[in-house]
Amino acid sequence: MPGSRPSRQPPVSPLPSRPNAPFPERGRGPALSSDCCNYYPFLRLILEQPRIPGQVGKRWRDAGSRPGGTGAAWPPPGSGSAPRPPWHLRLSAGIMAGSNRSGDLRDAQKSIPTGTILAIATTSAVYISSVVLFGACIEGVVLRDKFGEAVNGNLVVGTLAWPSPWVIVIGSFFSTCGAGLQSLTGAPRLLQAISRDGIVPFLRVFGHGKANGEPTWALLLTACICEIGILIASLDEVAPILSMFFLMCYMFVNLACAVQTLLRTPNWRPRFRYYHWTLSFLGMSLCLALMFICSWYYALVAMLIAGLIYKYIEYRGAEKEWGDGIRGLSLSAARYALLRLEEGPPHTKNWRPQLLVLVRADQEQNVVHPQLLSFTSQLKAGKGLTIVASVLEGTFLDNHPQAQRAEESIRRLMEAEKVKGFCQVVISSNLRDGMSHLIQSSGLGGLQHNTVLVGWPRGWRQEEDHQTWRNFIELVRETTAGHLALLVAKNVAMFPGNQERFSEGHIDVWWIVHDGGMLMLLPFLLRHHKVWRKCKMRIFTVAQMDDNSIQMKKDLTTFLYHLRITAEVEVVEMHESDISAYTYEKTLVMEQRSQILKQMHLTKNEREREVRPPVGSCPRIGLPLRAQSLLGAGCTRPLLTRAVPPPRNQSNVRRMHTAVKLNEVIVKKSQDAKLVLLNMPGPPRNRKGDENYMEFLEVLTEHLDRVLLVRGGGREVITIYS
Repeated sequence: MPGSRPSRQPPVSPLPSRPNAPFPERGRGPALSSDCCNYYPFLRLILEQPRIPGQVGKRWRDAGSRPGGTGAAWPPPGSGSAPRPPWHLRLSAGIMAGSNRSGDLRDAQKSIPTGTILAIATTSAVYISSVVLFGACIEGVVLRDKFGEAVNGNLVVGTLAWPSPWVIVIGSFFSTCGAGLQSLTGAPRLLQAISRDGIVPFLRVFGHGKANGEPTWALLLTACICEIGILIASLDEVAPILSMFFLMCYMFVNLACAVQTLLRTPNWRPRFRYYHWTLSFLGMSLCLALMFICSWYYALVAMLIAGLIYKYIEYRGAEKEWGDGIRGLSLSAARYALLRLEEGPPHTKNWRPQLLVLVRADQEQNVVHPQLLSFTSQLKAGKGLTIVASVLEGTFLDNHPQAQRAEESIRRLMEAEKVKGFCQVVISSNLRDGMSHLIQSSGLGGLQHNTVLVGWPRGWRQEEDHQTWRNFIELVRETTAGHLALLVAKNVAMFPGNQERFSEGHIDVWWIVHDGGMLMLLPFLLRHHKVWRKCKMRIFTVAQMDDNSIQMKKDLTTFLYHLRITAEVEVVEMHESDISAYTYEKTLVMEQRSQILKQMHLTKNEREREVRPPVGSCPRIGLPLRAQSLLGAGCTRPLLTRAVPPPRNQSNVRRMHTAVKLNEVIVKKSQDAKLVLLNMPGPPRNRKGDENYMEFLEVLTEHLDRVLLVRGGGREVITIYS
């Protein structure tokens, strides 16, 4: 009958009838047997057919594909005019063949562009003409017949071939072998070059080969990868995987060209006169779109694998620097950011400690106190700039190799202590000038240091050469003149390393002079590190006898609450004469000198109380020898009364008295503290009092294990908004 299929098959048992059966109700095909798997997914039947080399599952076949099929053309669902890139992408996958064998070409710059363009033009003409001829000779419904049922399971091209269909079979076989041999020729050499360059460390074994340069080991790995694709035995499964790799390769090639052009790097000089970066950007966009059109989940997995490989190469490989595009992009971004920083001064909310760490190197160019870098690493919560610098004495021509060794030693120590920053070693005729140059010139543009971290000159009293502690005082003066904050770590050898942990303890802050809040910020940053995380913060402030200590404690607690800093607050009451010298310089900055002289004028009783030691003679005060020399040779009252020093020396006595009194209170409250932070008074204006200044700081910090002296630069302001 017209419209019915001829019965050329033995009868088969029909499937159980169910609603909406696709064809039996319409009389368009025979009933399906229970041992056959329909191609359409709604039949939910899967047949595993034994094949060589194994079983092939999930092979959906149409009912008409059995021997003796009907010959009707049943296109699979969704096989209309939608594009199928995985099937056709491999046609243009050989455009990188010339680049892969660039090492074997005599003039690669001339041969690769010409050969690639001609090859693409030739193959494109052949493939496009094939598509046009197929469309002109064969009906569309037949072309969309996936299993060739319209031609009894044969190749549709074979029906048009002359003189025999075997011409197409043999030609396809040799074409496939040629494409495979081409890949096996270029891919192993590319893998061998990557392995020899040391880009991926675990692939180094594949860089070896025969004496004539043949990549034997790389060929074996490539053959294994090809065999895996053959064992899959399903072009539908292999095509998306191949498509992802080829499309990603072309996408990154176009991306690299576009980035190099936009960055205007001097080493990017393309010879093609008609090149424009928009062409590369268009090619990259098309490749990315095709990846997601082919298979969005395969595209995501491929991009994830590419990202992991890049991070692995960045972390473990890349022994040879090839100038990757990401580094060039980083340089451009850094330049742009530095120029933006020059537009105006930083806001108070953005203030953070930018450290310049001054270290000293020994004769072997090793850092004398590595604990200073450990402490620097523990302050990394500030997320600021870190520059570790050192000074070598001599001339640049004579000591340049020593400077390089010192820089390498500092870099190794920075890496061991996990200090993220920069290293700088300068050579100067003397240490004083070298440190001055570092303080003035370190940093770049708006990215400059605002805080200097140094160690206390240990053993300065026993130094025959007084230049060591004189250099330290000049450093204090220069940081003050440059409005830089100064951190001085005393007893730095006792500071904890990054491997130590404090299970309990306190970080005590003695807030005697308001310096903008930096004394409170530093413990907050330290407690973010695992070394100091379990330490509690205590703040001691000094009040005079006539102050309202209760209200002062309440105000300070409220201030800390607004600063979002958790700490215990304690107010220590002291006589005004005991702390007058400590606040002397702060007062000089705030008021006129004439008013200062009136305020600092002492009565007779106050003068006697400052000069006369407490009852019980000198050993109870604990003044060092140099401090006692300021008071006279003896400790009796008549001697002190007769030996009244001039006003200049009386200021030194007042300072030493302040140091002794404050030290007694600090030791009483904070002797067991893990770290003590103190305000550091400024150096004397007259250089004749430099030695007395060192004595003052020494007495102030006696009997304390770890001390950090903090001197603000006047620019750091920690507010409730920062």
